[in-house]
Amino acid sequence: MTLERRLMAEWLGTFSLLATVIGSGIMAEQLADGNVAIALLGNTIPTGAILVVLITIFGPISGAHFNPAVTLAFALRREIEKRDALLYVVAQIFGGIVGVFAAHLMFDNPLIDPSSTTRSGIGQWTGEFVATFGLVGTILACLKARPTAVPMAVGLYITAAYWFTSSTSFANPAVTIARGFSDTFAGIAPVDVAAFIAVQLVAAVLATGFFGWLLNENDNG
Repeated sequence: MTLERRLMAEWLGTFSLLATVIGSGIMAEQLADGNVAIALLGNTIPTGAILVVLITIFGPISGAHFNPAVTLAFALRREIEKRDALLYVVAQIFGGIVGVFAAHLMFDNPLIDPSSTTRSGIGQWTGEFVATFGLVGTILACLKARPTAVPMAVGLYITAAYWFTSSTSFANPAVTIARGFSDTFAGIAPVDVAAFIAVQLVAAVLATGFFGWLLNENDNG
C-alpha cells in the first residue's frame, strides 16, 4: 500500500474517532439530564463501537494505529520506518483536530472552544499510564494470539478502560491534543495535555519492552 493511502487512512480514521468521541460526548451530556454516569455510558459505547469498525476497515491499509503511542510501539519494534512513523503521527494529530471541529459543527458549538475541564494529579496520570500500557499490550498480545480479533479486542478494552481508569482512558496523544480544543464532556484543559502525553508515551515504551519479553519475541528463553 502506498504511503499516501496509508496516511489518508490514519487521517480519516483518527478524524472519525474524534468526531465520535466528541459528538457522542455532546449528545450524551444533552440527553443525560445531569446524570454523569449515564453521560459517560453514552460516550463509552460509541467510542468502543467505532474503534471496532475503524480498525476493521483501515487495518489492511495502514495498520489502523490512529494513535501516536501505538505508532511509537511499532517503531520501537522496527515494524514501521521512522520517517513513516513521524508522518503517521502528523496525520493522526491533524485528523483528530479536524474531527473535533466536525463534531462542533454538527452540534452548533463554537469551532474552536478550548476545554476548561481539569484533568491533573497522580490519580489521573496513573489512570493514563494503566490505560496506555494495557492498550499497547492488548494490541501486541492479540496480534500474536489472534490477529483477526484485534478490532474487537481494542474496542472492548477501551470500553472497559473508560470505566476502570480514573482518567476515562484517553490512552492516545492525538486524542489528548484534539480533546483540548473541545470544552465539552470529553474535553481536557490544554494546560493538562502535556502531562497526559508524557505519561502515555512512557507507558507505550515500557509496554513494548515488557510484552516483547512476555510474548517471547526477543530470545528463546
